[in-house]
Parts: sequence; structure tokens; C-alpha cells
Amino acid sequence: MVDVESYCRELEAYLCRKNDGHLIRITGPAFEQVQSWAHQGVPLKIAEAGIDRYFERYYRKGPRRRPVRIEFCEADVLDAFDDWRRAVGVTRIVEDSPGGPAVEEPAPVSPRRRSLAAQIEAAINRLTILRGSTQAGPRLDAALDSAVRALDALQSEAGRARGDARDALLQRLAKIDGELVRACAATLDESQRRSFEQQADLELLPFRERMAAEAYAASRQSALDRLVREHFGLPTL
Repeated sequence: MVDVESYCRELEAYLCRKNDGHLIRITGPAFEQVQSWAHQGVPLKIAEAGIDRYFERYYRKGPRRRPVRIEFCEADVLDAFDDWRRAVGVTRIVEDSPGGPAVEEPAPVSPRRRSLAAQIEAAINRLTILRGSTQAGPRLDAALDSAVRALDALQSEAGRARGDARDALLQRLAKIDGELVRACAATLDESQRRSFEQQADLELLPFRERMAAEAYAASRQSALDRLVREHFGLPTL
């Protein structure tokens, strides 16, 4: 069970830091709103990522005029939660009808995105930047070079691939992606690896009892891959 009081206090403290020290208490309707996030299984780090999304948009509008309240962040928090659920392949619990039994809701379908060619081009650009930065480190130079070369070889095909050819291309992209993530994960020290494993277990804890062992293992690996991807700033292929 999620400790809702601790969950709310953690988000209250996080929002305070984002608001440059202005403390906005999470009470009344705001507490009920955040409590619903906890009951849906929104991991704390994902809720914080949703708050970050709101602040990024807020800063783009110009100088901030007043502290942000947690209520304003709900749409971004739930969007971040849906993105996380798609990434790790888990469901959440919702009421079938007001006052009715709780049922599982499937992970949302991924929305339509940029063309495959545009995604590959963006990935090549991102990996090229990483290759010249200190974020990845010299131990990953060979893996980054290999991924960039492999993606570059696919780019000319991506614009015209359809049907079975496109499916085959996606499988090759998945292989490149998996090899790169595994290469990055291999460079983690034992402390980082344990930290990521603990975070993945914590994120999946609200869903653990309802998942078959095989499904849980797959979701846990996906959660670990996501953490590795974020740590090194890798694109999603």
C-alpha cells in the first residue's frame, strides 16, 4: 500500500523547491487530487516529471508571476504517467462505474508521432551530440559509433518502407536500441545498478500483485531500460 501522507509531503517539498522556496500546502481538494494519483499507482518520480513538464511550459511564457499550485500540474502528471505505462507495459486500476468494482485499464495506445525517417534523423543527431559530450563517457564511444552507423544505413530506407518492409525495419531499430541500452547498462557501477533496480521495483510495486511473473519480469526490464535511457540521455528508437 502507498503511504499517501508521505507521498503528498514528498510532492509538497518538490513543488516548494520548484517554486524557489515558496511553500504551497497540499490540503483539501489538492490533497484529494494527489491522493488519487497515489491510488492510481503514479510513481513519485513520474509525478515529479509531470510537475517538471508544467514548469518547463510555464517558464517559456516569460517571467513567473506567482508560485505554481499542485492542481495546475495534474494534466501533465497524468500524461507523464501514461507515457511511463506505455514504456513499461503496465495497467492501472480504475472504477468500472461510480461506486462499482475496481477493474484494470489497459496501457494507452501510443499516439501518432513523427515519421520513421524523422525519428531516425533525430536519433542520429542526439547520439552524435552524446558522442562528443562527457555525459556518456569514453567507454561508450564504440557503442555510440556503432549505433550511429547502423541508423545511418537505415535512414534511406525509412522514408519509403511500407508493410512488411516497415515491420522489418522496426525490428532492426529495436535490435539497435536494445544493443545500445545494454551497452550503456554494462558501464554502470554496482551502486548505480542497485539504485536503478530499487527504483524500478518501487515504481512497479502498486501493480506487482496483479502481474504474472513473466509479465512483471518484462515490465521490470522495461523500467530498468527507461532509467538507463534517461541516465545517459539516449533517444527512444
